[in-house]
Amino acid sequence: MTAAAIFAGEERQKQQIRRRERWLVALGIVLHAMFMLSIFDIYFKTPIVHGMEPVPQRFPSPARRLVLLVADGLRADKFFESESDGRFRAPFLRSVMLEKGRWGVSHARPPTESRPGHVSIIAGFYEDPSAVTKGWKANPVEFDSVFNRSRNTFAFGSPDIIPIFCSGLPHSIWASYPHEFENFASGSHGDGHPTNTDTPLVAWGAGIKSPKWLSHGYQPDNNLHFVDNHKHGMATPSEWGLTGIERVDVNQADIAPLMATLVGLPCPVNSVGELPLQYLQLNKGEEVEAALANTKEILNQFLRKSQLKQLSSLKFRPFKPLANYSTVLGQIEDFISAQDYDAAMKSVENLRRLSLSGIHYFQTYDWFMLMSTIILGYVGWMINLGIHILQSHTSLANLYVKKSHAVHHESTMKKVYVAGGLLMGLISFILFIEKSPIPYHAYVLMTVFLWTRIFSKIKLLKMIWRLLYNRPLKANVNLLAFSALAFLILELLVISFFERKLYTWCFLFVGVVTAMFMVSFAPRRFLMAIYVLAACWFLSIFTLMPAEIPDNTYLVVASGAFVVLVALFSMWFDATSEGNTFKQLITEFDRDKLKFPFLFYAQVLLVGLSSVMVLLSTSHRAEKRELLVMHQLVNWLIFGISMVLPLFSKTALLSRLTSIFLGFAPPYLLLSIGYEAVFYSALALVLMGWILVECTILCVTKSKESLGNLEEKLITRQHESYLDLSHIRIPMAFMVLFNVAFFGTGNFASIASFEISSVYRFITIFSPFLMAALLIFKLLIPFMLVICVFSALTKLLQVPRMGCYFLVILFSDVMTIHFFFLVQNTGSWMEIGNSISHFGIMSAQVVFILLLFALTNVYTKDIHVSSLQSSSRKKL
Repeated sequence: MTAAAIFAGEERQKQQIRRRERWLVALGIVLHAMFMLSIFDIYFKTPIVHGMEPVPQRFPSPARRLVLLVADGLRADKFFESESDGRFRAPFLRSVMLEKGRWGVSHARPPTESRPGHVSIIAGFYEDPSAVTKGWKANPVEFDSVFNRSRNTFAFGSPDIIPIFCSGLPHSIWASYPHEFENFASGSHGDGHPTNTDTPLVAWGAGIKSPKWLSHGYQPDNNLHFVDNHKHGMATPSEWGLTGIERVDVNQADIAPLMATLVGLPCPVNSVGELPLQYLQLNKGEEVEAALANTKEILNQFLRKSQLKQLSSLKFRPFKPLANYSTVLGQIEDFISAQDYDAAMKSVENLRRLSLSGIHYFQTYDWFMLMSTIILGYVGWMINLGIHILQSHTSLANLYVKKSHAVHHESTMKKVYVAGGLLMGLISFILFIEKSPIPYHAYVLMTVFLWTRIFSKIKLLKMIWRLLYNRPLKANVNLLAFSALAFLILELLVISFFERKLYTWCFLFVGVVTAMFMVSFAPRRFLMAIYVLAACWFLSIFTLMPAEIPDNTYLVVASGAFVVLVALFSMWFDATSEGNTFKQLITEFDRDKLKFPFLFYAQVLLVGLSSVMVLLSTSHRAEKRELLVMHQLVNWLIFGISMVLPLFSKTALLSRLTSIFLGFAPPYLLLSIGYEAVFYSALALVLMGWILVECTILCVTKSKESLGNLEEKLITRQHESYLDLSHIRIPMAFMVLFNVAFFGTGNFASIASFEISSVYRFITIFSPFLMAALLIFKLLIPFMLVICVFSALTKLLQVPRMGCYFLVILFSDVMTIHFFFLVQNTGSWMEIGNSISHFGIMSAQVVFILLLFALTNVYTKDIHVSSLQSSSRKKL
């Protein structure tokens, strides 16, 4: 076969690979967007159902009317404890607790915010997780409440709360104070800390028991738990001065059935609150009747959920513990008729507990099917990625091409795809009969399609299995060791989302290990090993610093000087590379080529000007003087020109990366307010260390080969080499540094609290979209710097960049699966929001990283790297 024919065949193969990769990227975007939405079908479905009949009370109401007073944001400890002078903050309510009524702590479930708190008190259920689709501003599904069941309701209060309950209520008279009057106390609010979940409860009047004084040896029941995971009967703090009076704690949702029972109303039909009988002045028979009405209301919700699910299921799985609920109700009625109230109460409480369990069972009825489908989908996607990488970017590619020419397996593929299509049709028909939502069809079809593609590659999979089976044991042990190490690193990255200080230990350890490696395998590069150690340890400091960056203008200005010093060090490294094979891997490849030293000086000048403008702009703002239009214009010019200049720099790897570093520095400095400006240079130093380590690995690897063999291999290789097992380190190191680019100066909580004072260096009028764009661009700069180095390294090592990209996506999806299981629908809104953000960000990386690759490719596409081939020729 002629050289031209071989070349044409290679070009056709490259085109096929590019087409497959474009298709894979498109498939990945669709899959991740679809599966990212799946959490709302799994974790954030409303628990509210309609169609239940209210359960009336069968005894006279203890009270004729009820007054509910709610103090928004009032904590139990602040309410019950005394002032420093011994006086109590609420003397009248204090006298009620001592003389007239009952008291306790109402345990709220996070989020302990105003709307969900009032809903749980008045309607008897906790935050509807589907409220996330409304931005937590409203309940998306209509619900029942005590106000609905009353004959007349008079309400006054917050303009954010009262309309939720009364705006559509014809028998209510209500009003609210203006928004301007809302000036609530500052401090902790909304999370699951006991100081926020513990709220005071005081009840007195008709139907309420009098205070109960405790005997000396009284032991409270410590077996019951509340929604905030606090034990019932926890010791009352002595500073409250109430240790001698019985304390009756409740869940916040228990207040709704308590109010309904007091005035003889049916419990709200959506309530999951359990009636606290210790507050009510009732006889034994009335207590059982009240508890039974409460239990029947909860049982009705269970029965309605069971009915709705049975109507839409081909194979219904009932909740077996309540299969004989009607028999239990009959037994309870028999106990009541026989006046065996203790046995009746025991049965009622057991039935209520099972009903609540049954409600949860049907709320999560589809979880197993949906979660299994999503996980199988992710695994199928990752296997598809792995197959593509093996088939296109490893040495297996040539072997597979030869085999595929010899063995025609089109008929096998057709059979697999026909079977997959039939399976898709069957599953869609079943889901249609069950009236499943459209997204359910999409999840299942995507998963079946991915696995159909896997089985269509059955011959390739068999070949891979044979190769693994015939490999030496040591090689397979190495494979398992690499896989285990990669998985450990990915799990540590997951943990870093919650504890950014982990990166401090990471870089302290990595600095030592890499320095020892360089000293062991390249003793002559001892100073470089020290440099790598110092760079890693320097970067480790930043994840110990506060996520909320304090203002420090002088530090930002000093960072400009630090940027220049880093650039000068890089130029010195370049200038001293003459005759040094190691340095010439990344420095100017053609010493006779025209240089443009004025470009370097121009970039240094722009860095200096940006530092001056930071100082000038900040001083104007501190003196409350408006920034001049000329100052804004200069800042914008520095911003724009500095981003363009790297395109005209030398194309040697180190020269271009240094120019990119100097080009991104002025915008970053102009948008910085404190220590993050220093972090930019620290990150660049570590990235330079990464390059040096890879150069060392490259030299050590190639030095093991004979010079003649090296010449032969390098002269014949005109394009990228294949990936091997050791190259896993490249995407893995990229993922660590990519995450450090964000967590080095912040966390997810700090995103919402960015200091926007820096954007006033560019704009003095309030423009939320432009301000947000500037802040987002600032966040992207460290990411782009990491990706530029990553792209340059793939050229230096002559490995396929898209192969490394797909490995990054594959590793990211291992983390995505972990975050999928960490999504939570209870807790504070910040905790819920962060869990969604973690999952969403990892899901979006397939697009986010690709877009950054495309953006940075403008700077890195013409980077030229020297090779050991040219260095060897010089030696010869």
